[in-house]
Amino acid sequence: MNNAKIKSFFEKDNLLETLKNNGIWIVGCSLYAIAVNSFVVPNDIAQSGVTGLAVFFNHLFSVPVGITNFVLNVPLLILMWLFLGKKLVARTLWVTVLLSAALDIFAFMPDYTGDKILASLFCGLLQGAGLGMIMITGATSGGTDIVARLVHKRFPHITVGSVVLASDAAIVAANMILLGSINSGLYAIIMIFVSTRVIDSMIYGTGNGKMLMIVTAKPEEVSKAIVSSSRRGVSVLPAKGAYTGEDKGVLICVARKSEISGIIKTVKAVDNKTFIIVSEANEILGEGFNHTI
Repeated sequence: MNNAKIKSFFEKDNLLETLKNNGIWIVGCSLYAIAVNSFVVPNDIAQSGVTGLAVFFNHLFSVPVGITNFVLNVPLLILMWLFLGKKLVARTLWVTVLLSAALDIFAFMPDYTGDKILASLFCGLLQGAGLGMIMITGATSGGTDIVARLVHKRFPHITVGSVVLASDAAIVAANMILLGSINSGLYAIIMIFVSTRVIDSMIYGTGNGKMLMIVTAKPEEVSKAIVSSSRRGVSVLPAKGAYTGEDKGVLICVARKSEISGIIKTVKAVDNKTFIIVSEANEILGEGFNHTI
């Protein structure tokens, strides 16, 4: 690392960002590890992903889950280095190390052997929270995500999600066969569903946002009122009424559900003849939303 890179790394903003990310990764990996050790292993739930393979080998040979998880990820990381580039590997490697270490460090956690449906629910909650924290920073815990990226690069028509789904399904099926229990797979479905919902909620928010299209003869006044009252950005498009031939403006604004009624009230106070369309906005990326709604 040359002097310029060293200086850049230790700049205040970069250092704080690195420390913040590492703190998030440690907490996220810890939550995931607790879920595996306290709920998955003692209840014979068919775990998905490379961690599922590690649990598979743990059942067969009693090898540590964390070390096995890391060893299984090594060839995937090498392929990632060769075909996807060095930048992606560094962060993935470090998170994989943290996760693998956490899986063995938290092996002391007490086993929950009560209701298996509750075990599946809480396992999904913890795993989803852990993975969600990792994904929010733009990192990945490796495993089937690497496989998916590699397959997608070679066969672009195959989506990353479909590869992850197929890989996880195969690993869950293998664990079901090893455990000799269909129920273990059914519990896994509950766990994966809850985990996915938690991850989506953390990344995209707990509900969809709304998009307003406002047709008004007073675009400048209305847009200023919206920005002033709600602090939401507004885009203005020129328009002309087909029936009246009058020049108007179409205002586009996105906001959280809780803000909609206030924005509409503000708009009507400026121009009570506005025509407003409110629709769902499933995903909003950009300043002011931070990838969430």
